[in-house]
Amino acid sequence: MAEGAPEPRRRFSPRGLLRTVHRDAGNLAVGLTLVYAASGLAVNHIADWDPNFKNHEFTHELGGPLEGDDQAVAERVLQKLNIGDKPSDVYRATPTELEITLDRRTLHVDTQTGKVLDEGQEPRFFLRLANWLHLNRGKKAWTYVADGYAVLLLLLAFSGMFMLPGRKGLIGRGGIFVLVGAAVPIAYVVLSGGP
Repeated sequence: MAEGAPEPRRRFSPRGLLRTVHRDAGNLAVGLTLVYAASGLAVNHIADWDPNFKNHEFTHELGGPLEGDDQAVAERVLQKLNIGDKPSDVYRATPTELEITLDRRTLHVDTQTGKVLDEGQEPRFFLRLANWLHLNRGKKAWTYVADGYAVLLLLLAFSGMFMLPGRKGLIGRGGIFVLVGAAVPIAYVVLSGGP
């Protein structure tokens, strides 16, 4: 090509445009897909585990009987365990057991032996946030983000179907996969009896 001559113009290609749109939409969807996929897997098995919190149980030995009124015993237990939180409730469960209720944590104190059973929950950081977003607990603005993501997934599905021509595309192997993908929810509804 002679120096200074204009480059030849590329011809417009609908499939090329689809590939570009599909690639860019796919890259844009990665972060949200990770959030929704992780949350979906976690919430699908909610009967087997708590996807938002993990439970813990520890035993502490404070060494001997704890005497005094309930508030004084509670203060001493919290001090010995280096817990700075203020209890929401302190009460006698039995004559020898004092319950100290904290946020997401309960201390069961045996006042005769000084043994403390510490039961509680700790948030599963990523999954709790992912579930909060997936279940749309944030409402308002997140609804628009979730709707935008749904439209993005539709765009990915449709652009993917028409990207390849011929036997690898919609009239060949691609069409078979589309039919199988559509058949899965239909078959499940039919076989399960539906809602």
